[in-house]
Amino acid sequence: MTNDPDRRGLLAGFTAGAAALLFGCRDATAKAPERFPVMLSDAEWKKRLAPAAYAVLRHESTEQPGSSPLNAEKRSGVFRCAGCDQALFSSKTKFESGTGWPSFWAPLPNAVGTKTDRAMFVARTEVHCDNCGGHLGHVFDDGPKPTGKRYCMNGAAMTFRAG
Repeated sequence: MTNDPDRRGLLAGFTAGAAALLFGCRDATAKAPERFPVMLSDAEWKKRLAPAAYAVLRHESTEQPGSSPLNAEKRSGVFRCAGCDQALFSSKTKFESGTGWPSFWAPLPNAVGTKTDRAMFVARTEVHCDNCGGHLGHVFDDGPKPTGKRYCMNGAAMTFRAG
């Protein structure tokens, strides 16, 4: 093994680049942050939200399966964003997916946005609130009719209003 600084630098650069590709790291300067109607600083979000909601909505965390009372919610009503109170899903589209997270076959119109998430070694479709950009969960193509979609949402990212 040689102590050639050029070879060490090349190897370090190659290793960092490979790790970035493998783990889905992105260049922060490559794309400007998205803009949403409700924009707060990280400190303001942290003050406004419960710890679990802050971790999920603002830092794309995932709650433990079966931990949200909203998974068992059966009443008629609307599931809303815990960050900005935007209506997201009607109880009419909720179904039992067996995953441990509240699941829906469709969002309300103009309620959510999506983007590609490569954090788990495979491309998934991330779902966020279209009003504040808060991370809600992911959507998959294994849901029931009529859409065939499963919006698998973190209960910590939502509230429920009966009615």
